[in-house]
Amino acid sequence: MANRFEKTSFNPKFRSGLNYFILCALLIGLFLFGVNSFAKQTISYQEDTLILALQKDIAQCYAIEGFFPPDLDYLKDHYGLVYDTSIFTVDYTAFGSNMYPDVTILNKAKKTAVTIR
Repeated sequence: MANRFEKTSFNPKFRSGLNYFILCALLIGLFLFGVNSFAKQTISYQEDTLILALQKDIAQCYAIEGFFPPDLDYLKDHYGLVYDTSIFTVDYTAFGSNMYPDVTILNKAKKTAVTIR
């Protein structure tokens, strides 16, 4: 144990500032991790919503008009289909007016594809 009048190399102000820096860096890291996790959940939710919207609009078009939509623009113009084109690409292939179209949703963020049949 050192005498209280002896000079020591321990600087309590430096140690306290280092603790605050580490605590702030940890809190910022946790915040960024939470934001990233929330963004991934949001994109997944948007994909699920787009799948349901396409299924609903295709079925509604067939029920009301008696034919399946000829293309994706028809759904956008007549049934109000809206989605984020910077995240999703929708490949819509119609085989005929009485056959269910082949719809594939490409998720650019997750680099995955979902086919609706």
